[in-house]
Amino acid sequence: MPRYRARLPQGQGEFFITDGGIETTLIFHYGLELPSFASFVLVDTPEGQAALRRYFQTYTDLARELGVGLVLESPTWRANTDWGLGLGYSPAALADIDRRSIALLEEFRAQLDRHGLMSVLSGNMGPRGDGYVPSARMTVTEALEYHRPQIESFVGTEADCVTVLTMNYVEEAVGIVRAARELAMPVVVSFTVETDGRLPPVTRSQPQSRRPTPRRTATPPTT
Repeated sequence: MPRYRARLPQGQGEFFITDGGIETTLIFHYGLELPSFASFVLVDTPEGQAALRRYFQTYTDLARELGVGLVLESPTWRANTDWGLGLGYSPAALADIDRRSIALLEEFRAQLDRHGLMSVLSGNMGPRGDGYVPSARMTVTEALEYHRPQIESFVGTEADCVTVLTMNYVEEAVGIVRAARELAMPVVVSFTVETDGRLPPVTRSQPQSRRPTPRRTATPPTT
């Protein structure tokens, strides 16, 4: 049984920091090029893994300096079916990425263990469509069925929970929560909101397709 899956310490009065802005850090601070803003592709190469270790080490060192717990999010925000297929990854390959991403985080948990500090391993998830525009909208049932395979991948690892970021409409978030509950996996949900604190509005100009075409935010490195 994963260490904290039955009882997450964040809700028990313990203080934790999190890592944050992984894709932004990798692109603008490390100078990497991420296809479709997808950091999970780095898991597939030694050079990419080195960059991820450098990123997570920064937060591990900070947690040690402050003497606090650390929530570590896997680099899998884009690792769902539509974005993965757009980058040449099959569902089986994405599931393998999910598992290896959590295994990578276990290295940093081991460091914090040696210093008596808690760490929570989280399987990170993102929306089917754009993270800031309500596109590729689904019903609750469709969202449950769509996101369930990625949650299942994390269930078989040492992940303590899953965290879904940049949700921008209710039905997708509810579907993910229901899928997680069916699989007995704790889930954290974070929404994208406008400056007034509301969810982004749906307008007629926004795409409603079921299969979004991944945007290429940056071009992949050539070999």
